[in-house]
Amino acid sequence: MPLKQQLTTDMKAAMKSGDKHGLGVIRLMLAAVKQKEVDEPRAGDERAELDDAQVLAVLEKMVKQRRDSVTQYEAAGRADLADIEKSEIVVIERYLPAKLGEAEILAAIDAAMVETGASGPADIGKLMGALKPRLAGQADMGQVSALVKQRLAN
Repeated sequence: MPLKQQLTTDMKAAMKSGDKHGLGVIRLMLAAVKQKEVDEPRAGDERAELDDAQVLAVLEKMVKQRRDSVTQYEAAGRADLADIEKSEIVVIERYLPAKLGEAEILAAIDAAMVETGASGPADIGKLMGALKPRLAGQADMGQVSALVKQRLAN
């Protein structure tokens, strides 16, 4: 089942079960996905339909925004608001694939290096371009970028 459809199904289930917190977060996720569909360039008057990879990118962005908010709230001494953001992160992460470990990321980097022929720091863009679709939603791309730079520097 496509991720967007899964969100809609889970929203209905949350309504029926009375899970107000989960319902609110799922509605936020669906709103973000719909906003992205409206903002995407499209042919004619149709709204763009996001595929699962694009929906995952939207959800990852939401998690990143909430983590940034948690950091800011904690620095400001607002533990109550930080806890709300943390609980939203938990709900959003249910829809994200399991994160890869460093060894798995390095294996993907090595495979991509062989495929693309990347051998030095000048090839970072080419290598990241090959890795981004493969690791989307499964790894923090900042961590991947750091590991790629480390690999290509050697």
